[in-house]
Amino acid sequence: MLKISLLGSDNNSEPKSLDDGSKSLSESRSSITSESVRPEEEANGLSIMQTLIHLLKCNIGTGLLGLPLAMKNAGLLVGPFSLLAIGILTVHCMVILLNCAHRLSQRLQKTFVNYGEAMMYSLETCPNTWLRTHSVWGRYTVSFLLIITQLGFCSVYFMFMADNLQQMVEEAYVTSNTCRPRKILVLTPTLDIRFYMLAILPFLILLVFIQNLRVLSVFSTLASITTLWSMALIFEYIVQEIPDPRNLPLMASWKTFLLFFGTAIFTFEGVGMVLSLRNQMKHPQQFSFVLYLGMSLVIILYTCLGTLGYMKFGSNTQASITLNLPNCWLYQSVKLMYSIGIFFTYALQFHVPAEIIIPVVISQASESWVLFADLSVRTALVCLTCVSAILIPRLDLVISLVGSVSSSALALIIPPLLELITFYPEDMSCVTIAKDIMISILGLLGCVFGTYQALYELIQPSNYSIANSTAVYA
Repeated sequence: MLKISLLGSDNNSEPKSLDDGSKSLSESRSSITSESVRPEEEANGLSIMQTLIHLLKCNIGTGLLGLPLAMKNAGLLVGPFSLLAIGILTVHCMVILLNCAHRLSQRLQKTFVNYGEAMMYSLETCPNTWLRTHSVWGRYTVSFLLIITQLGFCSVYFMFMADNLQQMVEEAYVTSNTCRPRKILVLTPTLDIRFYMLAILPFLILLVFIQNLRVLSVFSTLASITTLWSMALIFEYIVQEIPDPRNLPLMASWKTFLLFFGTAIFTFEGVGMVLSLRNQMKHPQQFSFVLYLGMSLVIILYTCLGTLGYMKFGSNTQASITLNLPNCWLYQSVKLMYSIGIFFTYALQFHVPAEIIIPVVISQASESWVLFADLSVRTALVCLTCVSAILIPRLDLVISLVGSVSSSALALIIPPLLELITFYPEDMSCVTIAKDIMISILGLLGCVFGTYQALYELIQPSNYSIANSTAVYA
């Protein structure tokens, strides 16, 4: 999912400021170098196929596995159409972001501007004096939201790995070679899921200590292979013997639809990397074709997996579709492979907030304490994501909460506002202004009500331990 980084620097390099850290943020979402492409380096840029692969990798993660439950929260008819609409709006906002960055690059005669810079530079040229004076906060806001989003992803990864590890361990003695559908929940976990989170913690701390980009790229490749194989097996299972869907509700309640909104936005994780990917192409003018093709494939994948998964498992759909897979060795291996992929991806997702926060901390430390400060911050951030997962061990609600709080702002709220600020001096049409305002309002409403509903569900008495007990044949 996450894809490039600027880390790879040794301890002798000068620490970056928060501004520089935020610059690395959007650039950290690709498996390639983060350096801006200069004309003489264009020949070494990404081809159309390479860019397409990176774009697909950026958008396929744990959120995808939660889409069947999202469809349950929206309804069999409303869910697919709503997901399609959110996907189209998200892609449109990506295009807006690209257009704004391109126009600002032309104005400022810069080769490349990232998400945070685009927000800052646009505010510098807006008519309002107060906004011009405080334009740097545009970059800080984008950086903060990306930090929250990435740490939220990492917290979700903790829960995802713990959920699947718990199910594999608890069912090991009844796992068979015959793959049959799960029918009822009969096993109560002998170990609390928080124990599995704590068991994973030391390994993830050691993993994030790795700062070499070549090693991280190897992990990214391993994650991609395991994810692809797992996804193929999941689809192979859910398309078989689908029950009659006429008993499933076409539309769910508005309260659960708000949870659907957060989950759907969470799954579209590629907004922060589109600028960097375009900058890395041999022929950046072809990126629009790649974006439309890649995101069309992503939306089709999301819709098919979410709809077929809900039709397959119905009211028994769990927070991750892997938890619904049969209790046999083949599909236990799917959980293991996907968990391994998520484990490796954790380091890549973690790299984004680390690249912003660590330089600020080590800039305050003496040279002899730089390494200690670096490793301490990494350890603290990993522990923070673990504590968050322990305090809120609800995979579905955390996905919805992260999506509603930060992903909606980055994907739907900020890009239209950025277009208004960037192009308003150039006599925008009333239709464009109205469209941007409507998209931002829609994103804001989804953010506010989605966050409220997720928090409301979190504070309610929960039967989580029952819902997550493992399902086998009685």
